[in-house]
Amino acid sequence: MNKANELLSQMNQRSREVFRRVVEGYLESGEPVGSRTLTRTLSEKVSAATIRNVMQDLEFLGLLDSPHISAGRIPTQLGLRMFVDGLLEVRDLDRDDRQKIDATMGANAKDVGGLLDQIGSALSGVTHGASLVLTPKHEAPLKHIEFVSLGHDRALVVIVFADGHVENRLFTPPPGQTPSSMREAANFVNALAEGRTLDQLRRVMLDEVKRRRQELDVLAAQLIEAGVAVWDGESDSSARLIVRGRANLLGDDAAEEELERIRQLFDDLERKRDIAEFLELTDQGDGVRIFIGSENKLFSLSGSSLVVSPYMNADRKIIGAVGVIGPTRLNYGRIVPIVDYTAQLVGKLISDRS
Repeated sequence: MNKANELLSQMNQRSREVFRRVVEGYLESGEPVGSRTLTRTLSEKVSAATIRNVMQDLEFLGLLDSPHISAGRIPTQLGLRMFVDGLLEVRDLDRDDRQKIDATMGANAKDVGGLLDQIGSALSGVTHGASLVLTPKHEAPLKHIEFVSLGHDRALVVIVFADGHVENRLFTPPPGQTPSSMREAANFVNALAEGRTLDQLRRVMLDEVKRRRQELDVLAAQLIEAGVAVWDGESDSSARLIVRGRANLLGDDAAEEELERIRQLFDDLERKRDIAEFLELTDQGDGVRIFIGSENKLFSLSGSSLVVSPYMNADRKIIGAVGVIGPTRLNYGRIVPIVDYTAQLVGKLISDRS
């Protein structure tokens, strides 16, 4: 049992209700909730002084905080975690929200990437947050690979898949490459590539380079090794993250401190920092997960929350994820079913297209 759940189990009914009302009031308004407000809404008729005592106890437990400018209370990160895990009432998906998301099914996107881009835009529009969509890796068999020189320190790998999909990836080639070494490298790779996926090719490629190094020009061998690193490297991962709706996080009345946190968030998104952390979220089982504040290693400096769910293909294999970023005072009860439904929809759409 984690600390939040342990504290919840120790609270009596009155403390639970006061705590729940404070959190719900804060999530709705963004403002501290005072004892006088609670006296009008509690099911049990108690005095404001009694409620203040309960709130002080909850503050002592680390569940509530008291901003210096107000006599009201707001939930701490620990308090929000306890609320989400033990008291959150997730409501059914709103019909209007469902219709807006379903409308993307009829979008005329030519490929999966375009479809997921449109779904990301719809998700940010419905939730008024920033949406994240992690697209699947392209897993069709390969047809052809080519190395193209763009200068002494820049080159392009052109990857043609059997289904007609083409990907271009920039990388820095080893020094001294020549047209002949690039041709030799391409010939060597293509002798192994046809009919294999990128993952399968990567697994056999480096072993083949080691085994047949004497047959290969040194420059060609270095180029092949650099190419394999590009296929499996960060450039591959970061290109798979679609971010939409960042402007939704900028409120008209945001304080300077809040704007700075959001600028940090934008910086994280632009540089796709710690993208591996987001990829790992898709490997930890089915269902929606909620990361609050510093629990979220992706954007811990932004004071934001992430609601994320993986999606699966027809074989029930997790291949990507969708999520929503917003302030920690997200309407979690509404956002969770939206993210859950969108993830299921994306999985179905990709399975149907496959």
